[in-house]
Amino acid sequence: MSSQAPAHEDAHEAHHGHSHGHQAGHGTFRSYMTGFALSVVLTAIPFWLVMAGVFDSPAVTAVLVMVIGAIQIVVHMVFFLHMNPRSEGGWTMMALIFTLIIVAIALSGSLWVMHHLNTNMMPMSPEMMKNMP
Repeated sequence: MSSQAPAHEDAHEAHHGHSHGHQAGHGTFRSYMTGFALSVVLTAIPFWLVMAGVFDSPAVTAVLVMVIGAIQIVVHMVFFLHMNPRSEGGWTMMALIFTLIIVAIALSGSLWVMHHLNTNMMPMSPEMMKNMP
């Protein structure tokens, strides 16, 4: 018997465990509750960091919020989308790596844009305001 899944395999066979080569991870109640608890904690921590003004530096707070956000994306992908190196022949792990790269690009690009907007447009001295149309 071949370990390759036949091209004509239907969804009924794949769903009921008769698949020949695709081991999709299915979550348990415990894994879903672990993911939910981690999601709640990873949402509450940035909220607390910002609302309580834990750090004097807004840059430190922003970096921590973004790091926790990236961790939360990984938690969602692992616990709710069941991404692991064994599932779907490793392709879900490739999707996780691709997602991490896209998130890193989006976060760094967002920081770059916000920094330059703040540097070039926000600070205005009283003399600058007098020259405004």
